[in-house]
Amino acid sequence: MINEKIAQAISILNEKQIDAWLIFVRESHSLHDPSLELILGAHCTWQSAFFISANGETIAIVGNLDAAAIRDAGAFKTVIPYTTSIRDELLATFRKIDPKTIAINYSTNNYMADGLTHGMYMVLCDLLQGTDYPNRFISSEAIVSAIRGRKSPAELSHMKTAIRYTQAIFDQVTDYVRVGMTEQEIANFMKGEVEKRGLEVAWDPETCPSVFTGPDTAGAHYGPTSRKTAAGHIMNIDFGVKYNGYCSDMQRTWYFKRSNEKSVPEAVLKAFNTVRDAIEKAAGFLKPGVQGHEVDNVARQYIIDQGFAEYPHGLGHQIGRAAHDGAGTLCPVWERYGNLPFLNVEQGQVYTLEPRVTCEGYGVATIEEEVVVTKDGCEFLSDPQRELYIIE
Repeated sequence: MINEKIAQAISILNEKQIDAWLIFVRESHSLHDPSLELILGAHCTWQSAFFISANGETIAIVGNLDAAAIRDAGAFKTVIPYTTSIRDELLATFRKIDPKTIAINYSTNNYMADGLTHGMYMVLCDLLQGTDYPNRFISSEAIVSAIRGRKSPAELSHMKTAIRYTQAIFDQVTDYVRVGMTEQEIANFMKGEVEKRGLEVAWDPETCPSVFTGPDTAGAHYGPTSRKTAAGHIMNIDFGVKYNGYCSDMQRTWYFKRSNEKSVPEAVLKAFNTVRDAIEKAAGFLKPGVQGHEVDNVARQYIIDQGFAEYPHGLGHQIGRAAHDGAGTLCPVWERYGNLPFLNVEQGQVYTLEPRVTCEGYGVATIEEEVVVTKDGCEFLSDPQRELYIIE
């Protein structure tokens, strides 16, 4: 997988007409650069420089005690150890490849391309003092966004497996849950099923899964509480697993039927169906070349047209090695999103589609599906929730 991503990086450098990509790190286990997991598969201790050039050269300059592990990892053709200082080897490598443009990991928009700390930037500039190379630095945002976003067949295979596990556990929730259970009980049951399968949850276990029941929930990005499910409540769950380093991220919605109800209340059905249909409409519009805000607007405007308030977040994010994988986003033109709404959708990217509506007196209806962008549209990776799950 790593060799596959390095080959992809070389191709992207040529496509973007960038001469070299430099990842400069230290103590990478504690001070994590998200790009390192894509192109190395190992950690380093001392100041370390990883070069990938457009002409296909891959060079790692690392502390002498790290060199054997980096060499054995096999990702970089040339591994250069140093003992007292990285300076001489770093300068010699710069002079050897003499890149006119050097992408380094900073970004004001994509947090996954912002792994170079300010301190390490200062160290790098000091090491290159007296040369013109710092004047050639550019952001690696375009490279990182492309290499993370364009999923290979092997990556998609891992993601599909993670989705299948997620859907199976959601199915078990439908069989397990009963009126009177707490959000924490339901979450603990799901974590037990994850553990049985030898998997990990896709994000912080304090909030994965997130379980929300009834009209007075704490809201998204909050962990499960002691609040109990009750008849007449909507319940939604945000949940994903990690399989072979790749994540899923999905949401499903249930309704706890009252004993005197012959059918689900019309207001609840309308809320659920509106979310479901908004996802279908957005998926029908999603294709390479459209901008993220355009896709978001399809779902957002449909929900508004049905008489609901607009959802207070973007329609969807990219997913891959992280549940929130950075780069282009399906989101409105709000200041908090920077330039992300204006980035073009690309083939091979995997997005979530996750609008929501509030159903007054019942709770929040939301669904989150995963889709992969194809040559001329998109395909669902998850099996869409078409019908509201009902707990009698």
